[in-house]
Amino acid sequence: MSTRPKLPERSSRATAGPSALDGLLVVDFTRVVAGPACTQTLGDFGANVIKIENPDGGDDTRAYEHAQIGGESAAYLSLNRNKRGIALDFGVPEAREVARDLIRKADVVVENFSSGVMKKFGLDYEAVAPSNPRLVYCSISAYGRSGPFASRPGFDPITQAESGFMSLNGFADGPAVRTGPPIVDMATGMAACNAILLALLARERLGRGQHVEVALFDIAMAMTGFYGMAYLINGQNPGRFGNSPNGSPTVGVYEASDGPLYMACANDRLYRRLAVEVLNRPDLISDPQFATRKARSENKELLRAAIAEVFASDSLENWMAKMKLANIPVGYLRTVEEGFNAPEARERHRLSRIPHRTAEWVPNIEPPIAMSLTAAVDPIAAPLLGEHTEDVLRDTLGYDERRIAELVGKDAFGTRRVPTPV
Repeated sequence: MSTRPKLPERSSRATAGPSALDGLLVVDFTRVVAGPACTQTLGDFGANVIKIENPDGGDDTRAYEHAQIGGESAAYLSLNRNKRGIALDFGVPEAREVARDLIRKADVVVENFSSGVMKKFGLDYEAVAPSNPRLVYCSISAYGRSGPFASRPGFDPITQAESGFMSLNGFADGPAVRTGPPIVDMATGMAACNAILLALLARERLGRGQHVEVALFDIAMAMTGFYGMAYLINGQNPGRFGNSPNGSPTVGVYEASDGPLYMACANDRLYRRLAVEVLNRPDLISDPQFATRKARSENKELLRAAIAEVFASDSLENWMAKMKLANIPVGYLRTVEEGFNAPEARERHRLSRIPHRTAEWVPNIEPPIAMSLTAAVDPIAAPLLGEHTEDVLRDTLGYDERRIAELVGKDAFGTRRVPTPV
């Protein structure tokens, strides 16, 4: 039976000091994963993020099936914290003008539509930059906004497959495996956030903004890391190695008598401590087959079998205690349930619950960044579809009630008027 952790109410920031991105206006045209992950980080640290969605269903992740609470999906809630949401139907000219008004005031625009969509609506960088030369405009795509592949649709697992990244995942005797979580999407969101912050720093020196681009394929290729670099040096195609990198037989999963552990004993100093202080097998040092890193690599299957036999003779907790005493990097191989209920998650205050308009509360996973002077802002749950439309028009654009009524009459926000927030 599943046991969810008891989520504490989220306590407020310890101080009322400034946030890192106070006063930054971000107009967010993104949906699904990479773009929303980028803009959520900006919102977490104080930016005023206005998320623009199609009134007909909104962000695709709203319909994702993982789980839902208060009518909102886990995927959507996980990626759209600390944003205000408005609904605009770009098929209506007046709605496009609202978008242009927002862009004229914005510091940052982020979009991840298919190639040509923003240009079709007159919202591409070339069209909007003249009216806002300090604008930082970030485009996120699968294969870039120019060149022969710009029009190709692409998603995280496709770029994992095509870049070579997926070929590194899995076991040597099995097929290539995509990562479970959309790691390329998430890394692309991080890279886009970095690109935006770099452009904002450059704006302070140069006095103007710029167009920045991040492509999933480029990120996936970069994430092959030193395996990709090794191929470029020696011409040897790297393969899959499961949980134990080639040349590191003492890195990977081992089974105690009652459960698995993951050990990362990757250098001679740690290996000697493992053999003597933990396994009580000094022969694993004196035997010429295992005396050096090269020898251990050449005889890795023999060494793994010897280590596995010892680990199988005692309980997980006993091995964990011995390895921690010897200061050898080791961890439990946990499920998501076990990880989220673990003392590390609890003591580091990684999980909480926050108020939500249609649910009493929703779960919250804290931002993975800590700053001593400009901490993350208090989290606000992801907005309902169009929840802040009229507020944004009044507060950010200064529209009066007559102008808003005209837009409602033109169906700029969809065929049904969005509810006024209470």
